[in-house]
Amino acid sequence: MNSDTAIDFLKKGFRVTLGATTSLVESLQDPQKREENLMQMRSNPNAFAEQLAEKGAVAEVEARKFVDSVVTQYSAGSPATPSASNTAASTSPSVDRALERELRELTAQLAVLRVQIEQSGHSENV
Repeated sequence: MNSDTAIDFLKKGFRVTLGATTSLVESLQDPQKREENLMQMRSNPNAFAEQLAEKGAVAEVEARKFVDSVVTQYSAGSPATPSASNTAASTSPSVDRALERELRELTAQLAVLRVQIEQSGHSENV
């Protein structure tokens, strides 16, 4: 498997997981949306996966904008003295690491949800 293909596969999987989470939240809030999602998932799973990937891509862009705005606010909030800028620069990686760790945890939780959704879909078909 080509490394570019593997990376694309992982990106798509991440986006499908984000989209599935978005759809899950929508389904919990709106019973009619839940029925629509279940019917679409049963009738055309590939198209449903593509729809989830599109939702995930939108969620990814929105999350990235949010994180960028938080980082910008954090950077703008620090004083412009040389020692303060050095301190801000040295604390930025720890913020990035914390966000990265949180993102990994959320991704793992999303993967678990995806498996549970798939299992519940298989159990309903039996």
